[in-house]
Amino acid sequence: MRKINFQKIGYQTGVVGVSIILFWIGIFKFTPTEANFIAPLVSNNFMMSWLYKFLSPQGVSNILGTIEIITAICLLLHFVWKKAGILGGILATITFVVTISFLSTTPTIFNTIDGIIIPDFFILKDIMALGISLMVVGKCVGKTKPYNKMLWKIKKN
Repeated sequence: MRKINFQKIGYQTGVVGVSIILFWIGIFKFTPTEANFIAPLVSNNFMMSWLYKFLSPQGVSNILGTIEIITAICLLLHFVWKKAGILGGILATITFVVTISFLSTTPTIFNTIDGIIIPDFFILKDIMALGISLMVVGKCVGKTKPYNKMLWKIKKN
């Protein structure tokens, strides 16, 4: 009888789930609705607000959408091409660190409902996505030749 590897299934489900979310949101970034929705988040964020000095809200949204789509594709490719996984994992990690930072930079991100302070949950979920992104980087770094050689030299010394 064959054992079910729940850890592997969970990991793969997590990566595919994050990829679907990034891809879908990435496509939506090309709409004026999403460009207007993210404007308060981006304009209040110290890591991203400078983009509006050079680009329109739609231009910024288009760039972010392109990055999210590329990230989603690279995350999916990591199952067969580890170098794409490193890129996808790093891009996803950066994406989710930035989006999680919106919790501390956007004035309207918290609301009080029935006496309970509630964050905007669409950002809160990025904590899990950040964890999955870091797992992808960890799985891929040790499986690519340049990194294997580098790690072997470090361990040897």
